[in-house]
Amino acid sequence: MAQHYKTATVFGGTGFLGRQIVRGLARRGVIVKVATRVPERAYFLKPSGDPGQVVPVACDYSNAQSVQRAIEGSDYVVNCIGILFQRGRGRNFKALHTDLPGSIASLCAQSGVKRLVHISALGVEARTSRYAKTKFAGEKAVLENFPQATILRPSVIFGEGDHFFNMFAEMSRYLPFLPLIGGGKTRFQPVFVGDVAEAAMSVLEAP
Repeated sequence: MAQHYKTATVFGGTGFLGRQIVRGLARRGVIVKVATRVPERAYFLKPSGDPGQVVPVACDYSNAQSVQRAIEGSDYVVNCIGILFQRGRGRNFKALHTDLPGSIASLCAQSGVKRLVHISALGVEARTSRYAKTKFAGEKAVLENFPQATILRPSVIFGEGDHFFNMFAEMSRYLPFLPLIGGGKTRFQPVFVGDVAEAAMSVLEAP
């Protein structure tokens, strides 16, 4: 009898968190499709698994058929896509934080996906910024289309190559002082990128 290997599609798999999730899935023997606009940018992830185990897949996020092709045949789907700054048409908060997650969730339901993990952000329910508002709306869109989805809300994520602590480290090399966020009264509870990836693994593997 042929063995059925689990298959996962990871959106945003080339990003800071996404690449950790791809590697975690590969270590568990899962076939991983890395859905990305430019497949060549995901080639560095291919050595994370056996030959042919990690497969970059071209995906136009604005095209539902393209997204469906990326999802088709997958047992698991993880959506890590998120931006901190808007960069014109198709790269704005609403398109990537709200519309795309809703579309992914709907297509997961249609394709018989068993588990969907959506990465959101801590505190988005406060909705004090456009970033948070669209992230929160994205959570609602996911649950409306795939009620059994799991949403993770990590705090500031740190680790090798992060864009937060490394930014301040780089600034410290050139500036005589560093700015205090919120007058020095803003509190953060950073979380290690490997721990967030492991949380996603736990959700996918849970009975």
